[in-house]
Amino acid sequence: MSTEKIRVEEVVSTDRLKTFIHLPARLPDRRSNYVPPIWADEVAFHDPRKNPGLAGCDVVRYLAWRGGRCVGRVMGIIHHGYNDRKGERSARFYQLDVIDDRSVSAALISAVEDWARTKGMDRMIGPFGLSDKDPQGAQVEGFEHLPVLATATNPPFLPDHIGSLGYAKLADAVVYKLPVPLKLPAVYHAIAERLTSGGELRVVPFNSRKQLRPWILPVLRLVNATYQDLLGFVPMTEAEMTKLAAQYMPVLDPAFVKVVADRSNEPVAFVVAMPDMSEGMQKAKGRVFPFGFIHLLLAMRRSKQLDLFLGAVRPDLQGRGLTCLLGVELMRTARQRGFTHIDSHLVLESNTRMRAEVHRLGGSIWKRYRVFGKRL
Repeated sequence: MSTEKIRVEEVVSTDRLKTFIHLPARLPDRRSNYVPPIWADEVAFHDPRKNPGLAGCDVVRYLAWRGGRCVGRVMGIIHHGYNDRKGERSARFYQLDVIDDRSVSAALISAVEDWARTKGMDRMIGPFGLSDKDPQGAQVEGFEHLPVLATATNPPFLPDHIGSLGYAKLADAVVYKLPVPLKLPAVYHAIAERLTSGGELRVVPFNSRKQLRPWILPVLRLVNATYQDLLGFVPMTEAEMTKLAAQYMPVLDPAFVKVVADRSNEPVAFVVAMPDMSEGMQKAKGRVFPFGFIHLLLAMRRSKQLDLFLGAVRPDLQGRGLTCLLGVELMRTARQRGFTHIDSHLVLESNTRMRAEVHRLGGSIWKRYRVFGKRL
C-alpha cells in the first residue's frame, strides 16, 4: 500500500467528468468477470439535458488521486422529491469505485458525508442512485456469476470497505436462479385459465416492436402505481418514462414482454424479460457502435439465460393469481426458445410474497446486493 497522500477533488470540468465516467474499466482491482456498462448510457446518465431524473436533485462527484493516478470515484446525491415525500433528510452515495485500499474509500465517502452535512442532511445511504431503476446496492454474494444489465459490478472487497466506515445493512436484495421447467404445476395453468376464461382479462400478444410501442408508457404508469413502497422509489415523470422507453426499446424482444389487459384495454399486470447480453457487453467493451451491437445480438441469440427486468401487478389485483398467469406465459415462451434458466433480477429480501412465489417455482438465491446506511 502506497504512503503517498490521497487528494480528493470535485469534478467540475468536462475532461474530469469523462475520467469519472470511464474510471471503473481502468482500475486495476476490478473483478475478474467485470461487465462494463453501455458507455453511451453512462454519459447520458450524467447529462441533465438527457437525464430528467437529475432535475430536483443536488449532486456532486469526486475523484480520488494518488500522485498522478486516479484511484477512485464517488457520486453524492440528495433527492429532494424523495426526501419531501418520506419526511427524510437523507443523502446517497453512488458509483463508488476504488482500488483495494480502504483509505481511498474513506477519503471519498468522507468527502460526500461532509458535503451532505453542509446541505443539512442527517443520514447517508448507498450505494443508491437517483431511483430504484439504477443499479442499487453493493454485491455481497455470488461474484462467480456474471453481472447482468442494470446491476452492480463491484469487486468483493467493496462491501468491507463500506462497512469499515461505520455503515450497516439497511436493506438486502436477492437474485434467484429459476429453472425453466418442462411443465409448470397444474395449479398455475388452472389459475391462468380461470383468469382469462371470463373475458375480463386477456394476455396481449406482441410480435413486433411496432405493436409493443403504444403499451410502453401505460405499462410504466402502472409501475408508478405499484412501486410506491419500494426503497428509494420516486414516481417517474412522463419525461423519465419516455427516456427509459427509448433506452431499452432497441434491445427488447417483444416475445418476452407479457402484458395483461382488462376490458378497457388498460394494462393491469406485466413482466419484461430479455435474453442475457452480459458476455456480449464484455466483448463489445461497453460500446454499442460501430460494431459492438453485433456482439450484443450474438450473445442474446446464444444465451440460455433469460433476465427478468421489470414487472408489476396493479395493487388492487395483487394476490389474485396474475403472477401465475404471467409466469405461465413467460415460461412457455422461454421453453419454446430453448432457455434453461432465468435470472430474477433484484427482489427485496422483505418482499416475502414475491420470494415465496419464486421458491414455489424452484428458484434458489445465487446473488445478493446490500444497501448500507449511516447516521451523520
